[in-house]
Amino acid sequence: MTPRPLKLAVIGCGRIAPRHGQALETIRESHQVEITAACDVIEARAKHFADDFGGDVYTDYRAVLDRPDIDLVTVCVPSGLHAQIGIDAAKAGKHVLVEKPIALTTADADALIDACDAQGVTLGVVLQNRFNPPMRDLRALVDSGDLGKIVLGGITVRWYRPQEYYEDGWHGTWAMDGGALMNQSIHHIDALQWLMGDVESVFAYTGTLVHTMEAEDVGVGVVRFKSGALATIEGSTVTYPENLEASIALFGEKGSVKVGGTALNRKVFWKVAGQIEHEREILTREAVDPPTVYGYSHREQIIEMLDAVRENRRPSTHGREARRSLALVSALYESARTRREVYF
Repeated sequence: MTPRPLKLAVIGCGRIAPRHGQALETIRESHQVEITAACDVIEARAKHFADDFGGDVYTDYRAVLDRPDIDLVTVCVPSGLHAQIGIDAAKAGKHVLVEKPIALTTADADALIDACDAQGVTLGVVLQNRFNPPMRDLRALVDSGDLGKIVLGGITVRWYRPQEYYEDGWHGTWAMDGGALMNQSIHHIDALQWLMGDVESVFAYTGTLVHTMEAEDVGVGVVRFKSGALATIEGSTVTYPENLEASIALFGEKGSVKVGGTALNRKVFWKVAGQIEHEREILTREAVDPPTVYGYSHREQIIEMLDAVRENRRPSTHGREARRSLALVSALYESARTRREVYF
């Protein structure tokens, strides 16, 4: 029996929303989903999205939530609004898929998680790079034990944003966004803790060195994991004139691996005991970079969310899982502010 189509609303039609629209367009029939509403405080932006992908146009998200026929909302608004809109959606009985980060504070994240639990709706957070084939391979490698004990790791995000990027009223502000660690580096920080496990403590420095903005455009930190492993974090938006690198590297007793590319989509090196003789084949298996840092995997992320809703289960990037990377970034900020090591 074919399931009835799930009706979905996109709340926030800015720069990330078309990735959701494009992904949904490719699975409209195969996964029985339709965009029913497009909402943005700028009506022209919502109309442009609706013209491309369908849906009725709204400027007030509460009017969207009042519709009984809508099953699921994707929240693509500035980060500082994620929690409140998600909570309101949960209270209206809608399932919630929210863009990263889940919220800007752990208290807001907890409130969103609790609201979804209380209402019995599914909460997912967009961490699409986890679904990239190289990242899945890396996760499988870690789980297999073929790396041996992991002793060292690191993420590097060397990106560039012009000053104009921070002049839209919300990017780079503490209330709506955060800086290079919270916004640009969150996917890579998420990958680090996803692969290396529970954190014991962090120490960090941040600076606003190039741009005129509230939050940081450079952040560096060190992480000690409960396993005893150490890792480094480097995130910035100062590498003029373009994005140069965004990667994660892991070093274990039996291997050294690095995944980079435009969006954690390319194996840079893969030197693992028993696999070294096949390294060239491994590195060229997925060699095409996506055109943007958003990557290719919003489609897989949304498919998993639709399946989770239909099967009444948590998606892999559920609220409590996404909270972990938020807590790590928050600890980095606290350390930078207090100039002290922060313990978990």
